Amino acid sequence: MATAPPEASDPIKGSIGYANHDFPIAGLKRVQRNITGFDEEGKSVFLSSDSGDFQHVMGDKQAIQMIMYSTRETPADLNDNIDIQKAAEVRVGASLVLLFEIEPPVFYRNGTVLRMIDFGPDVEGPMHRVMALVYGVIVEGVFLLTLDSGETKIFRQGDIIIQRAAAHKWKNITGNGTMPGRMLYILLDIKDYYHNGIKVDEYMGTLASEHENEGRAPESAQ
Repeated sequence: MATAPPEASDPIKGSIGYANHDFPIAGLKRVQRNITGFDEEGKSVFLSSDSGDFQHVMGDKQAIQMIMYSTRETPADLNDNIDIQKAAEVRVGASLVLLFEIEPPVFYRNGTVLRMIDFGPDVEGPMHRVMALVYGVIVEGVFLLTLDSGETKIFRQGDIIIQRAAAHKWKNITGNGTMPGRMLYILLDIKDYYHNGIKVDEYMGTLASEHENEGRAPESAQ
């Protein structure tokens, strides 16, 4: 249960160079993220409107990831906008002010991550397992989900998948592999999982390199 299958070492496949500009990927509409807060009277107001944080081009320019929000603890602390500050963290250097963003990890222990990924046409990720509870939503397009058992299922716009530490891979088959697609993922922490008494481990395969610096500040600013 702890051994990654050979296909975990496969690279991201398809549409090399397609993600050659900022989010959103070519062919998909701009996403609007709105965050609410409170005014001096305690009434709810809109605080900001944008397209998310931490743009990350994946693979060989084959997909683009954006973090729509994250929390580092559950329950989340909304007092003094602490959650907002942590979701888009800014740190200060010792000798001069250095402002930079620190991208969240795949998921936070005892926290949450809301991640959106735009896939280029016919893009297929490697087999991997995230030890988290993942709510996946097809926002645009058609996707093929393959599990390590060999089972497959096609998901279309509006469909939802509840992944419970599933070993899986996604392939964008929108327009028979000729058009981009978009998915939204909500990742929640879980307790260690044991199958027949054996602990099930996470493996990211070649996707590990996409997340190796997440949650870390640049060395020059630490």
